[in-house]
Amino acid sequence: MTLNVAIQMDHVSSIDINGDSTFVMGLEAQKRGYNLYHYVPGKLSLSNGRVLAEAEPMTLKRERGNHYTLGETRTLDLIKDADVVLMRQDPPFDMAYITATHILEQIHPETLVVNDPREVRNAPEKLFVTHFPEFMPPTLIASDRKQILAFREEHKDIIIKPLYGNGGAGVFHIKPGDENLNSLLEVFAGLYREPIIAQAYLKDVRAGDKRIILIDGEIAGATNRVPMEGEARSNMHVGGKAVKSEITDSERDICAAIGPELKKRGLIFVGIDVIGGYMTEINVTSPTGLQEINRFDDVCLEADIWDAIESKL
Repeated sequence: MTLNVAIQMDHVSSIDINGDSTFVMGLEAQKRGYNLYHYVPGKLSLSNGRVLAEAEPMTLKRERGNHYTLGETRTLDLIKDADVVLMRQDPPFDMAYITATHILEQIHPETLVVNDPREVRNAPEKLFVTHFPEFMPPTLIASDRKQILAFREEHKDIIIKPLYGNGGAGVFHIKPGDENLNSLLEVFAGLYREPIIAQAYLKDVRAGDKRIILIDGEIAGATNRVPMEGEARSNMHVGGKAVKSEITDSERDICAAIGPELKKRGLIFVGIDVIGGYMTEINVTSPTGLQEINRFDDVCLEADIWDAIESKL
């Protein structure tokens, strides 16, 4: 099968070739003989009913400092010139992101968009997970200060974070006796119009925040991300360390519960975050973790993703 694949992503020059999942998805596509095109979200447009992208043909190779070649820019009609669009730019999940889903929805599924843009829009990571409250830690989503303070009074040790944040930005651990919560709420109110999310602090995060990858609703693999000493966040770019991990029975129960819903929604590539048996997020925008799992388990998850995509065409 020869496919024209357009990848909507942050500029390829900015990626870490040893950690980026989009990079290995591109390498696998190349290996299969697909034609790759690269464009950044700002180059997507809707003109007289046509969805267009100012894109460059792209070639990838695993060579640090020389990992990509881009050809001459051309205008792609994403209906006529593309078979698959990978929507792989990183959040924040803001109005620009939402607008891109509306535009790409006009071509899907005639041109297959991965993940389904309508369902990406309907499944922000920290809200979608609330559809499965039986698997979550105690959680409050609210703007009202009294409600947040009451939640803190009940649970003592809590995490607060922006509802639409990403990558660990704006995540604070409020310990018992910490006097900074009121000030932080003032700062959040000045920065965000949306409610914030508060969760009971899970001490098991010291043992790691597990990323489990599901492909077309099925478990594909997992890696554990252990925070560095003195850090409440386990995100890789703030010093978290990836380690090999097995999937527990309780985590299999979580995946069995959410997998059919992911498949029904056309969410082919999803990453969930689990701490101490509690699911904290369902990541559908630009999940990561492929390269770490590949190295630990000697697998090629990007090949499984492309098999799933091909099965939809």
